[in-house]
Amino acid sequence: MQPVAVRPSRSVLLATIAVFAALIAVGTILSIPLPAPLYKITWAPAIFMALSAMVDVKTSASAIGIGSFLGEAFNVTFKGGGSPIYPFGMLWARVPEAAIIGWARNKGQRALILAMVLATAFETLAFFFSDWLFYTYGLFQYGAPTTALNALTLASADFGTLADLVYIPISLVLIKAALPAFRRRGFG
Repeated sequence: MQPVAVRPSRSVLLATIAVFAALIAVGTILSIPLPAPLYKITWAPAIFMALSAMVDVKTSASAIGIGSFLGEAFNVTFKGGGSPIYPFGMLWARVPEAAIIGWARNKGQRALILAMVLATAFETLAFFFSDWLFYTYGLFQYGAPTTALNALTLASADFGTLADLVYIPISLVLIKAALPAFRRRGFG
């Protein structure tokens, strides 16, 4: 007889989303300042990469989306710098990372590391291509319209987002520490 898989209750799912959305928001707000156009490097990637490896895609994508949006909205509103489009850019760039990492969550550590690298590359390219377009056409406070080549040069600063790769080892430590507790709560 097969053991019945325990699944998290709705209240556990909601609590997980709320707690991790708050952690991701705080991790987005507590940042290391960088020059424009990058503005900052946040602590959130370590949190959302680990979360994506421990829970289902729907739960991690919800927490990442809510937390990233709120954290970046706070940054734009109260810390200054950046465009009002940035919170929406966080959704565009970060939420798909949940699916990329979630794909590898039960496929072993090598696959998980590869997925985290691919997720970081996706986020970088998502920022790069949208910023290239925004610079080219002068959208969302990105200045006056310019040539595609000049916009490409300006948007290339987004490749600094690859610095998030440093969070992969931290995420792996978080996963090792927290995964047993997540499994006890019904996350497989």
